[in-house]
Amino acid sequence: MTELVQPVRRAAPDAPLYRDAMARVASAVHIVTTVGPGGRIGLTATAVASVSDTPPTVLVSIARPSRTLAVIEASGVFCINTLPGGCEDLAEIFASRRGIDGEARFASRHWSSLATGAPVLAEAVAAFDCRLVAAHDIATHRVLIGEVVGLGGAGAQPAGATSLIYRGRRFEAV
Repeated sequence: MTELVQPVRRAAPDAPLYRDAMARVASAVHIVTTVGPGGRIGLTATAVASVSDTPPTVLVSIARPSRTLAVIEASGVFCINTLPGGCEDLAEIFASRRGIDGEARFASRHWSSLATGAPVLAEAVAAFDCRLVAAHDIATHRVLIGEVVGLGGAGAQPAGATSLIYRGRRFEAV
């Protein structure tokens, strides 16, 4: 019989050290949008991942105090818009770094909608129009699971096209 080895328990790293380590990890930048009785709303997110392709399912992690999160949960729909390079200003606006709020955040770009009615960025590298199917609280955030019911965005990117990432606490095109 094999004996199980017990892992050595160590104290978790403190939050600033963890944030510094995560700042070294490049992440794609997305605008997560939804629509409710008060109109369109959205936020910048990097904690986005594919869950499955059958059915097509994605996840996004959003801080629990977020106004956008509350509207997503009330409406049951959201769209993950993956940003191309050159959209640093849009990422800053939706990250609440420019003092622009509400419907004014949508003024600088062309937006449409697909099946759910959530805003879809026309120039997105890809847009995943989702119906909310589950939500799980993990620490300070809520992880939303969405079944993809529509796809949008600019489609095939021309040679030399870039995507927007967040690394080193700044946005950059790669």
